[in-house]
Amino acid sequence: MSGFALFTAVLFNIVILLCLCSSEEDYNNNTTFPFVTNSQKFPWNKMRLPDNVSPVFYDLLIHPNLTSLDFTGIVKIMVEVKKDTHAIVLHSKNLKIIGSQIENTINGHLHVLEYPVFEQIALLSAELLKAGRRYVISLKYAANLSESFHGFYKSIYRTTKGELRVLAATQFEPTAARMAFPCFDEPAFKANFSIKIIRDIHHIAVSNMPKIKSIELGEGLIEDHFDVTVKMSTYLVAFIVSDFVSVSRKTDHGVKVSVYANPEKIDQAYYALEAAVKLLDFYEDYFNIPYPLPKQDLFAVPDFQSGAMENWGLTTYRESALLFNPKISSASDKLGITMIIAHELAHQWFGNLVTMEWWNDLWLNEGFAKFMEFVSVNVTNPELQVEDYFLGKCFEAMEVDALNSSHPVSTPVENPAQILEMFDDVSYEKGACILNMLRDFLTPEAFKLGIVRYLRRHSYGNTRNEDLWRSLTNVCDSDEQDEARFQENEFCSTSQKKSSAAKWYMQDELNVKEIMDTWTLQEGFPLITVTVQGREVHLHQERYLKSSDPTHATRFLWHVPLTYITSSSNTVHRFLLKTKTDVLFLPEEVEWVKFNAGMNGYYIVHYEGTGWDGLVKLLKKNHTALSSNDRASLINNAFQLVSIGKLPLEKALDLTLYLRNEREIMPVFQGLNELIPIYKLMEKRNMTDVENLMKKYIVNLFQDLIDKQSWTNDGSVSERLLRSSLLMFACVRQYKPCVEKAQSLFQNWKESGGNMSLPSDVALAVYSIGAQDPEGWDFLFEKYQQSLFTSVKSQIKIALCISRLTKKLKWLMEQSLQGDVVKTQDLPYVVVFVSKNPSGYKHAWEFLRTNWAQLVKKFDLGSNSIAHMVTGVTNQYSTKEMLEEVGVHGH
Repeated sequence: MSGFALFTAVLFNIVILLCLCSSEEDYNNNTTFPFVTNSQKFPWNKMRLPDNVSPVFYDLLIHPNLTSLDFTGIVKIMVEVKKDTHAIVLHSKNLKIIGSQIENTINGHLHVLEYPVFEQIALLSAELLKAGRRYVISLKYAANLSESFHGFYKSIYRTTKGELRVLAATQFEPTAARMAFPCFDEPAFKANFSIKIIRDIHHIAVSNMPKIKSIELGEGLIEDHFDVTVKMSTYLVAFIVSDFVSVSRKTDHGVKVSVYANPEKIDQAYYALEAAVKLLDFYEDYFNIPYPLPKQDLFAVPDFQSGAMENWGLTTYRESALLFNPKISSASDKLGITMIIAHELAHQWFGNLVTMEWWNDLWLNEGFAKFMEFVSVNVTNPELQVEDYFLGKCFEAMEVDALNSSHPVSTPVENPAQILEMFDDVSYEKGACILNMLRDFLTPEAFKLGIVRYLRRHSYGNTRNEDLWRSLTNVCDSDEQDEARFQENEFCSTSQKKSSAAKWYMQDELNVKEIMDTWTLQEGFPLITVTVQGREVHLHQERYLKSSDPTHATRFLWHVPLTYITSSSNTVHRFLLKTKTDVLFLPEEVEWVKFNAGMNGYYIVHYEGTGWDGLVKLLKKNHTALSSNDRASLINNAFQLVSIGKLPLEKALDLTLYLRNEREIMPVFQGLNELIPIYKLMEKRNMTDVENLMKKYIVNLFQDLIDKQSWTNDGSVSERLLRSSLLMFACVRQYKPCVEKAQSLFQNWKESGGNMSLPSDVALAVYSIGAQDPEGWDFLFEKYQQSLFTSVKSQIKIALCISRLTKKLKWLMEQSLQGDVVKTQDLPYVVVFVSKNPSGYKHAWEFLRTNWAQLVKKFDLGSNSIAHMVTGVTNQYSTKEMLEEVGVHGH
């Protein structure tokens, strides 16, 4: 560069920066704006984009090359200037900008500055861009297809003939649209998108909207044009180029639903199609808001990091989350696939139509979608009995939320790693559980009116926490969005006649925001201590915290919607606890009181004095006097109290004795979930004698129930899930009748060359026994490679991971990292399953340490995959030596 040219560039930069800065002193202060070259400063210094320019419309042309594994693109963005400026700052990551222009200015030139630290570029204009005007910026760029699972990335699969096929797919949530095209990559910058894709004649392209025309370009290339999208956030944009095929059906409301899959697996797409059609119709009716697009595609991507993604009109899934074979897939597969589809389709309203303003309120998307899974599937697929499993989600959330490391449901985040960390059990499961508690508190009718109002008020917009609470307050007051529906609603017309609880949702004294802020703006959950003295019930709340420092729990206070039943009344009574302590009065003295009826509340309960004795006595005498949810919650609460020293272990074990008579799925699952970790801890402390005694105790507890299980697929979904878990548990714990039956079935299956049909619900137990010797392990791995069915592959993969053959375990983790014979998307699950294996947990930890840099590059620091591996591998460690080792390598 000549001296004059350098001088001109510096002067140009100074003029622009002076226009951006609040004062000349800001510019002269070298710390205010970062240098991007020796001579130029970047005109912005925050992770969040400035609000002086907003996108209105994107016109995107993208051309992926599936041979050279790269792509080129041209994006034209119509922007609206809010404040006079010389610079437009937007996002771009790993894109090489090779051309830039701006329309509606004199010379049309834009100077591009890049600041990779913030994944931003600045487009500098010598001419002032004036507030109130619209301009069109045009950027030409090139990049490689991503080798990770986000951005515009490469995915591969093999045909049964061994041919390698490549496709290109997108995963933009939360901050990866910027890896596919320069954009304003924040959820509040909503815009319309026109997408065009150039592809090979042998491929197809799909995107959010239907294809409206195709143009032949010659040389075997086609340019597909897609209809303009509705107004939406960048993270919901999606496009895929592949050789996949589809099956389709229309909903009752006229929406075309299609499921796309690898051509050799398309016969496994019909269940997902049927489920999606039913669920989309349900949501349209439930929300009374039409689905705004003409089509909804569900696409089974061979390589996919999470379970699924809610891109508007083109939802994407792992193959295991979408493909189903009724002859081979298990009851668990059917339940899981239905719930995942329900989750993604709920997002078409919660998240897509109405979007959180920023990622701190991610729970408004994910908590609602998780909650609506259960509401919807309970209606569309009653045979799946989904209400049996909601409780387990709340227990999972509490495990995370009981730690010092937890965070509020709504919590400040700025950078991409922090944003990724929000995709956890607190945003999903806790979000769903506090919504369920609020629904129970307000009544389902009032809650539904409120959320429909919320969706109508904020359609195509962005929201914060308080917008939801405002919509759920005084739900029978109509406004312009409600179209006077609420006055005509039967609930609103009759609610004045309801019980005294009606004051909670009908009168001004109910402040939903005040109540729910205590659940969303602070981490953790309350432990309610109940002391019964005659007719008086003394209540005390504190934070439940697994910490050696109890002072951390003192500053917390919740508004807790308590519910309870007693030995004298199975009517659910209600009491809103707003203070640290309070007293309520019973009409008469009782033998027992059980708080948190049905476990609808997100809190646990400790019964002081003889409170636990009365409940233990009741369970042993007549356990069905309490609902299965109440029984499961007592088991959970008792062991949670043991872990913080509030209840002796003997008392909790005494309570579990009643499980000999238990037949319902949730209490049995909860009993296993609390008892198994006790001996798993002993495994890692080499306490063999005590460990074996504990195993024997658990097997004896459930022996009658195990012996009653048939080795078939008979029964309801809950009965089948229970059978699968019990037989797996019994075989792995070497219960002789179970092992002998599994060995016999495995031998027969192996002798048939793997062609004999095994009942899907017991296959995992059979495979797990077969994987314990080298010959059986190798045969299973061969079948894993050959199978086209993800459900079979998933079961075999688990069995391979729990083998005692340590060399095989190490080899399996290494193969998963390479991603050829075992896909890298499955690596987190492989590592965690190996870590649960007493023969493998040390190798899993060593693998994690050795390959840390590679894992972070593939899965992203802060991602749920990384968190799953770290917590999965270390959560059963209980010695000081292991704590120190983990601590050293954590730094």
